[in-house]
Amino acid sequence: MTHRVDDAEAGTRLDVLLARLTGFSRSHVSSALRAGAATVNGASGKPSTLLEAGDDVTYAIEPPRPLDAQAEAIALDVVYEDGDLLVVDKPAGMVTHPAHGATDGTLVNALLAHVEHLPGERIRAGLIHRLDRDTSGLLLVAKTDDALGTLGRAMQARYIEREYRGIVVGVPDDPAGTIRGAIGRDPRNRMKYAIRSEGKPAVTHYELRERLAGASELTFRLETGRTHQIRVHMAALGHPVVNDPIYGRSDSRLPLPGQALHAWRLRFKHPRTKQMLSFESEPPPEYLATLALFRRSEPGRG
Repeated sequence: MTHRVDDAEAGTRLDVLLARLTGFSRSHVSSALRAGAATVNGASGKPSTLLEAGDDVTYAIEPPRPLDAQAEAIALDVVYEDGDLLVVDKPAGMVTHPAHGATDGTLVNALLAHVEHLPGERIRAGLIHRLDRDTSGLLLVAKTDDALGTLGRAMQARYIEREYRGIVVGVPDDPAGTIRGAIGRDPRNRMKYAIRSEGKPAVTHYELRERLAGASELTFRLETGRTHQIRVHMAALGHPVVNDPIYGRSDSRLPLPGQALHAWRLRFKHPRTKQMLSFESEPPPEYLATLALFRRSEPGRG
């Protein structure tokens, strides 16, 4: 394929342009470019090559291989389990399910080793919802087809209650509030999401939990479950989640692997017995250590 760079595309990185043209992930495109999959005006193109208007880009990028998930003996923190479902506490740094760029070592790989048969598509086996790689906390997993269907419908109907704790930059003007903003892909960067009029409806409720030095800890309750929802909404409010490398900025002084966000409470009706189940998870040591750092910086605290 050949593409001539127009004025609007001038200054764009080669990997960004080709990800946009092919619809493939930027990481997949970058790997192909490092293997010599494209030229710019006849010269080998690197992922970081900056394009100029009139440049001729020639490329041949194969689609990514179909994803699969294999069972892996990875330790799981199982909070609850019965014949229908289980609740696990996912550590920060673990991807929820295989994706291009992260095909093993995921929570689903661990689940497939823990449970012999899980319902649904294999790469998302049993999952009712997901968490970002660096968001820790509680996840609900179905073990039977009936449970997957019932819990999936409950999630769509917003009957499953999920609450998060997060540390954000600054203190919101209102100690409690609701953020409504449809979320879709950021047209300028496919790795990000943004509030967009044509996006999917998203609603986040927040409440101040603790004031800190230059930051605050909030609790969040989700009505919807869009990708990066809390992170996008808080960045739009002017209070990005602390240490968020995509919607805020990383801080090397903090012990966190990524954003300071933890799914700490989960409440739902059991799909078979109809009993209400409720679970809470203490944030991991890295989150608590970050909280302590901001507390120590607060005037008047030792």
